[in-house]
Amino acid sequence: MSFSEVKQFQVRPDKLDEFEELAKEMLPRQKELAGCIDIKYMKRFYIFDKIGDMPRPLTKIVKCVKYYSYWQFDTIENYSGATAWFFAEFEKRLSKLLIMPFDIMCGESIE
Repeated sequence: MSFSEVKQFQVRPDKLDEFEELAKEMLPRQKELAGCIDIKYMKRFYIFDKIGDMPRPLTKIVKCVKYYSYWQFDTIENYSGATAWFFAEFEKRLSKLLIMPFDIMCGESIE
């Protein structure tokens, strides 16, 4: 059983380029941490109007643009160490780009 985390980032509309550059910097460093199985980032830029139809691009930014990361580890201990490192390395820089602190959801993966 692995341990996973999902973060939601609500990025200020005028800080999108800066956030994406920071994500490109964070990603390879996060992958190198002990026990990391995978890390991915996603920009939410599509929405479903009707299930079964193709999603359509969002056309208007209201308040923020949401990004998500999915980070998976082999053990909760390795996850805990990586999280401490992440906050020490990136919390200050990230907080300047967001409308509010990022949300973290974590737990055991269902495999």
